[in-house]
Amino acid sequence: MIAIVRPSKISGMIQAPASKSSMQRALAAALLKKGTSVIGNAGHSNDDKAAMELIKNLGAEIITNPDNYRDDQLIIKSNGINPISDTVNCGESGLGIRMFTPIIALGNTGITINGEGSLLNRPMDFFDTFFPKLGVSIKSNNGKLPLKIKGPLQPGNIEVDGSLSSQFLTGLLMAFSSAGANDVSIKVKNLKSKPYIDLTLDVMKQFGMKVPVNKNYDEFYFDNTTHESQLTAQEYTVESDWSGGAFLLVAGAIAGPITVRGLDLTSPQGDKKIVDALMSANASIVMEAKGIKVRPAEMKAFEFDATDCPDLFPPLVALTAYCKGTSIIKGVSRLVHKESNRAVSLQEEFGKMGVKIQWSGDEMQIHGGNIIRGAGVHSHHDHRIAMAVAVTALHANSETEIKDAEAINKSYPDFFWHLKKLGADVTLPNKKYIV
Repeated sequence: MIAIVRPSKISGMIQAPASKSSMQRALAAALLKKGTSVIGNAGHSNDDKAAMELIKNLGAEIITNPDNYRDDQLIIKSNGINPISDTVNCGESGLGIRMFTPIIALGNTGITINGEGSLLNRPMDFFDTFFPKLGVSIKSNNGKLPLKIKGPLQPGNIEVDGSLSSQFLTGLLMAFSSAGANDVSIKVKNLKSKPYIDLTLDVMKQFGMKVPVNKNYDEFYFDNTTHESQLTAQEYTVESDWSGGAFLLVAGAIAGPITVRGLDLTSPQGDKKIVDALMSANASIVMEAKGIKVRPAEMKAFEFDATDCPDLFPPLVALTAYCKGTSIIKGVSRLVHKESNRAVSLQEEFGKMGVKIQWSGDEMQIHGGNIIRGAGVHSHHDHRIAMAVAVTALHANSETEIKDAEAINKSYPDFFWHLKKLGADVTLPNKKYIV
C-alpha cells in the first residue's frame, strides 16, 4: 500500500490507541489463569491478533463482542496450557515469540513455534542456552525460528543477560509464576527496558499471579509462600499506548494544535518519556484534564537517552527534524534487532527528506531545523518507520509518498485514519475512511 501525505494543518482531539505491550501481556496472563477473564479496551493490531490466535491454539476460548459487554471487550475462558495444535505462529511479534515461548514450554507436549517476516531473522539462541537448564528440550534453526520445544518447564535458579531485550525475562517471570516457583531466583545482568518489566509485574499482580520480589532489577526472587494458582482475574483494562501516542504528540508539535486523550502519566510504560523529550525541545505541551495538548512552537535541539525506551527513536527523529541545531539520542545499539535495523532505516529515509543523521558508538546525531523535503520514502516494512516519515511529512515543502505503508497494521492500524480525522491530507489508494 502506498500512502501519500501532503503538508497539512491538524487540529482536534484524538484517543490514543490501545497498547499492544499491555494487551499481549494481558492475553498471556488470561491464558495462565484458570477461569474467566474480561479484557477491556482490547487492541486490534496485527500483533494483538497473532497473540489472540496463539492463545486459542493453546486451549483458550475467546469471545468477542459478547452480549452485555462493550465492543472493545473480550471474554477469555482458560483452563491453562492445553494445546489443540502442535504448531503455533507468533506472526511478526518480537514480544509474542519471546514472551510466549517460555509459557508454551509449561506444557508437556511437543510444539513447533514459528513466525513471519523479519521475525524469522531475529536471534532466538537465548532459548537454546537456557531451556535445557529448565528441563525443556529444544531444537532451533541455528538460533533462529522455527523452534521445536517440549516441556514441562521446571523453575530453577538461573542468570540471564538482559542486554538484547527484556522480553525474554517477561516470559520467564510469567512461566515461573504459573509453574509455582518457590525459593527460586532469576538473576539478571545488563537489563534494558526496565519499564517494560514494571509493566509485566503490574499485569501479573492485577491477574492475581504470584509476583516475585524485585531486587533492584538485578534479581527476581520467588519466595516460598503458597502459590495461589486458582485465583481468577478481575476485569483488566488495556492501557492506551504511549508508543503510538508519541507519534500523535509529535504530530501536534509539528502541525497542531491537537489534544491526545487516554495517555496515563502514571503508567509504567517507558515511552511516556516522550513528554520529557517534548519539554526538552521547548515544544508547547500542556497537561489538561481532557488530555495532553500540543501545538507548534519554535523548537531547539536537545539530548535524550532512549536506551530504556528504544521504540521512541522514530518519533524522536521526527521531532528533532524540526528542532534547530544538532540533537543527540543515545541507545543506538537497541535498534538493530527490530522490524528493520532502525538506525540505518531512519538515516536512509530521513536523508531523502533532507534530514542528515549520523551516529557514532551508541549516539545518534540529527541535524534539524532545515527545510523538510517531500519525497518518495519506504517503510522498510517497519511500522514505526512508516509513522515517523508520515508525521514528518505534515510540514514538508511538498507531498511525501510512503511505500509499504501497511506496515502500520503491526501496532497502530488506525494511524492514517486518525491523522485524517485530525484534518491531515492523506490519500491511501483503494482504502476509504469515514471521518
